[in-house]
Amino acid sequence: MKSKDQHVVPRGNKWGVRSSGAEKVFRLYGTQQEAIDQARERARRDGVELYIHGRDGRIRERSSYGRDSFPPKG
Repeated sequence: MKSKDQHVVPRGNKWGVRSSGAEKVFRLYGTQQEAIDQARERARRDGVELYIHGRDGRIRERSSYGRDSFPPKG
């Protein structure tokens, strides 16, 4: 079973990490950077995408840690 992509999302005055499709966050963090660090570790481990949302909830950054089916030459 493939793990789901990781999202760093705002939750009140804190930041949460949740998997795609999940309504609840895995854990809350005091800063966005703490949440990003945790989500990046999970995304690398599971080979999935990482989406970082801003305070407005919109995606502001995306990183891929999965296998690239079409890697660039070079």
